[in-house]
Amino acid sequence: MFRKRILLASLLKPASDTRLYEKIGKSLAKIPQAEVHVAGFESVLPSSSDANGIIFHPLFSFNRLSVGRLTAQKKFWNLLREIKPEVLVVATHELLPVAWLYCKRHACRLVYDVRENYFLNLTTQQVYPGLLGKALGLLVRGIEKAVAPSVSHFFLAEEAYAQELPFLGNRFTVVQNKYLPSSVFTSTHQKNPVSLREARPLRLLYSGTISRLYGVLEAVKFTQQLRTWVPEAELTIIGYCADKGFLQELKQHIQPLPFVRLIGGDALVPHQEILKQEQQHHLGLLPYHPHPSTFTCIPTKLYEYMGNGLVVITEENPLWATLLERATAGISYSFSQELTSPKVEILLNQTYYLNGIPKEVFWLGEERKVQRIIQGLAGL
Repeated sequence: MFRKRILLASLLKPASDTRLYEKIGKSLAKIPQAEVHVAGFESVLPSSSDANGIIFHPLFSFNRLSVGRLTAQKKFWNLLREIKPEVLVVATHELLPVAWLYCKRHACRLVYDVRENYFLNLTTQQVYPGLLGKALGLLVRGIEKAVAPSVSHFFLAEEAYAQELPFLGNRFTVVQNKYLPSSVFTSTHQKNPVSLREARPLRLLYSGTISRLYGVLEAVKFTQQLRTWVPEAELTIIGYCADKGFLQELKQHIQPLPFVRLIGGDALVPHQEILKQEQQHHLGLLPYHPHPSTFTCIPTKLYEYMGNGLVVITEENPLWATLLERATAGISYSFSQELTSPKVEILLNQTYYLNGIPKEVFWLGEERKVQRIIQGLAGL
């Protein structure tokens, strides 16, 4: 039987990326007539038994600011000519020009998986000094707008992007980063409803990207304050920090704090290990600094924390608060404030997940969307 070739490609994410491989890739691999390829940064690849027949191409390996980032485009072009995909899903804006050129010359449908509002990130997060961030933001937006007329469909990781991005037209589907439980263990370790009153030691978790903007220092401060009332409280920080200077600052900050444990930091942590830690903790922290680039987004770990039955404490945000309230999954809290006894009493005495884990936090509904769109584009 002839199978339609589908290539999922990212320049900076690992070939075993959570969204591109585990969620979108595995969802498409369930289509009998599809042959799924995933290209990305060099990484440890899943075993053949976990890969669901997906073919990996760990092509890219370079320092973020190096000539290798440019030569990666040539590698991508060669891969396209080798695989000859019928559908190409690109998850990095830097790959768009080469993808556009290939699809213009061949019978291939282009899908752009928009994970972030890159223009907003580059122009507001001050990752790059001075005017450089604004210039890069304008460059990325220019590439996206130029290629957009040739894009058959857009996947949007956030609902807000439908209003924020001016080049979409009506060719988009919101595919959120909802929780896909691992087959290795059950989806939740908690019995529902959930109470924290008897949890000893009370284990708090900060997972994912370790950065100042995402509030890892506030997570440490919150745990320190909480220990005034809950002396057994302990914090695990797990994830990767791209800013080496900030990582060193964090390590010095937590070095005298025996109740804080750091896993990873200077190395990528397998997503399955992060999910394992979520299974073993009671409280999930999202102490993000209020910022335009994150305010309208729902972090992946919010879905994961809720899917695993953790009580969630988020920075005050109307979008996140709605999710928490609907599921009685946690509380909103301004991490810039001092923790007080009444707030601790509310946290410990409330009952959470009164109606169980909500189905809306899981990936299954998003899987059906992805399969429907790609099947239509591939003519399956």
